[in-house]
Amino acid sequence: MTQVENPVTVKTVSPDSPGTSLTELFSGILSDTQTLFRQQIELVRAEFVEDLRRTKQVAQCFGIGALLLTVGVVMLLVAGVHLLEHLTGWPMWACWAAVAATALVFGIVSFVVGSRILANFNPLPDKSIHAFQETVSCLTNPQK
Repeated sequence: MTQVENPVTVKTVSPDSPGTSLTELFSGILSDTQTLFRQQIELVRAEFVEDLRRTKQVAQCFGIGALLLTVGVVMLLVAGVHLLEHLTGWPMWACWAAVAATALVFGIVSFVVGSRILANFNPLPDKSIHAFQETVSCLTNPQK
């Protein structure tokens, strides 16, 4: 996973320090908040880039696999038609229809399973969003 390059550097200024004005304290808080938000955005960007890279790898593997699987299935279907005709003596059109109907049933089942898997997929950068929500929560409710 890509690491965020700029670690948080927070200047701790105590309100009891001599020569520290309210303006300096507020300026420090504002500067730290801006730094924190910039780092949160960098984290989201890094996580997105990593997820995109992994998604590209998966898509390439699936594409090659799907192509080879398609070629293999087509060849098996043709062989199945000829085997069915040889074993049963049915006319070729009936063998083609039987093999096509079987392939259709398996295709529908595959699409149903795939749609259920896709329904549970969330492409958003969950970790970064959760960290960002925690940051906002800490900034808005400093008592906790």
